[in-house]
Amino acid sequence: MIKLYGIPNCDTVKRARAWLNEAEVAHEFIDFKKAGVPAQELTLWLECLGWEQVLNRSGTTWRKLDDATRASVVDASSAARLMQAQPSVIKRPVVQWHDGVCSVGFSAELFRERLIA
Repeated sequence: MIKLYGIPNCDTVKRARAWLNEAEVAHEFIDFKKAGVPAQELTLWLECLGWEQVLNRSGTTWRKLDDATRASVVDASSAARLMQAQPSVIKRPVVQWHDGVCSVGFSAELFRERLIA
C-alpha cells in the first residue's frame, strides 16, 4: 500500500492526492500534523532521501524560526528533532511507495514512473 504523508490543506498534497484518486491508485493518507511524525518513518525518509531534501527551508515555518534554531540544524539528528517538533518544516508530500522507495514532493511524471516501477 502506498502511504502519502502530509498536511491536508497543503496545495501540493492536495494535487498529489487528487492525482492518485483520479488514477484510482489505492493509498493511505497520513496527516502528520494531527498524528505526529512517526519516528521510524522519519528515520527511513532521512536515510532514503537525506535530511537536506526532506527539510523545507523555503517554507513559512522555517522562515518564522529564530536564527539560533535555524543555525542549530546541521545534520540528520538535529533536523529530525526539529521535524518532530515542527512537522510543517517537512517538505510535502512524503510518499512511501509499494516497493519501499521514498520520494518527496509531487509531479505527475514522478508518480507515473513510480507506479510503473
